[in-house]
Amino acid sequence: MRIISRSALVDFWNIHPEAKDKLEAWYRTCKTCSAGSFHELKQTFQTADYVPKLFTVFDVGGNDYRIVTVIHYDKQRVFVREVFTHTQYDRWTKQNRRK
Repeated sequence: MRIISRSALVDFWNIHPEAKDKLEAWYRTCKTCSAGSFHELKQTFQTADYVPKLFTVFDVGGNDYRIVTVIHYDKQRVFVREVFTHTQYDRWTKQNRRK
């Protein structure tokens, strides 16, 4: 898959340098993955969650970080929308539930 906006990962690990190795590992794995559906994606990323109607969320680093993406399986593209610590993700989730 082609990852769009790797810069979001880089920006995050510049602020949280302890996340760099874990995010780079996710990037390498995702880049070599070729899933045609969420079900196929789960074969590689068991902790991925689908958040209807738009997002696929990856738990990275033993649940320390979350990568929020939009995936176009037909074009094999992963758009990184947000990268969060676990706490930041919880706040983001609460805000989105209110909408």
